Amino acid sequence: MSVIELNKRQEEIVEIVKGNGPITGEQIAERLSLTRATLRPDLAILTMAGFLDARPRVGYFYSGKQTGQAVAESMTNMKVKDFQSIPVVVSENISVYDAICQMFLEDVGTLFVVDKNSYLTGVLSRKDLLRTAIGSQDLNHIPVHIIMTRMPNIAYCFKTDGLIQAANKLIERQIDALPVVIEHTDGLEVIGRLTKTNITRAFLSLAENHDL
Repeated sequence: MSVIELNKRQEEIVEIVKGNGPITGEQIAERLSLTRATLRPDLAILTMAGFLDARPRVGYFYSGKQTGQAVAESMTNMKVKDFQSIPVVVSENISVYDAICQMFLEDVGTLFVVDKNSYLTGVLSRKDLLRTAIGSQDLNHIPVHIIMTRMPNIAYCFKTDGLIQAANKLIERQIDALPVVIEHTDGLEVIGRLTKTNITRAFLSLAENHDL
């Protein structure tokens, strides 16, 4: 079902009823300096669409339904910093075996690899570790920097980025997590992670805030 987009006057009517309901059609018209007949089509649309409830001899009530514009604005205003979680960071010199242990202990699907200056140099996914584990090599003697995805092939985001923008990166790159970084002259400092779980949590908060 497509989202009903309201025009400016209909948005104004919703706000008036939200703040003053129950309120009659005549009172709404008076506040907008219009006639009751002029508002009749708008009130009918808002009532049929479920934004307003109408009761005879009482007036109009706000039903609690959010406009498409309100929901869209809330989505646009969501930032990475509001939903990011703590990153799990490992040194590029640790072994694949230790990385596997770390991943299971932290219960995450992605590890961020940093150099001696704590700047991002790579990303390790479950697939990377599984692919290496299938072989016959000794995992204790393989450093993760050999198998990790390296810069500049790493997708990342900043804490001030919009959540929609970051979600698009996850989908386009078909990955489970993005490192949230601060850009320095010498490299990228990892300060957080954004996962598909974070995106789902944001989606649920949007539904709760707008009574969807």
